[in-house]
Amino acid sequence: MCCENNNSNSKCLAEILERILMLQQRNDNCSDDNTCTRPFLGPSLNIICLNTRLISLYSCCNNTIWTMPYTLNGVTGNSSVFRIESLDDECATFRVLAPNPDTTATVPYVATEDFFTIKLCCIGAIKCLGDTSIAGI
Repeated sequence: MCCENNNSNSKCLAEILERILMLQQRNDNCSDDNTCTRPFLGPSLNIICLNTRLISLYSCCNNTIWTMPYTLNGVTGNSSVFRIESLDDECATFRVLAPNPDTTATVPYVATEDFFTIKLCCIGAIKCLGDTSIAGI
């Protein structure tokens, strides 16, 4: 299992996820930094209020991307795009985001009511995707 010797990776991931969570709660500021730890959500012009840094998670055991089931408006599917909702010392809770069923919308994902909690030592890597606005968050 990954959790046996993964303390340093878990600590690093916790720091990044904590920063993302703080940014999502703060929801302001701008700069041209384009990394996972950039100090704001959104584009360099503060025109649209963005509230979510989209992320994907990879397994520590084989680096495969995590997918989780969701149900949205009676339709079920699987998604590999998540929003961090909470973090403690060893675990993080994520909301599963679904592709926006409104194909004319500019927002690519919508919130579901599906959540999962995972031990940080089970995560091998995270990938930060573009920031967006998610309704109902």
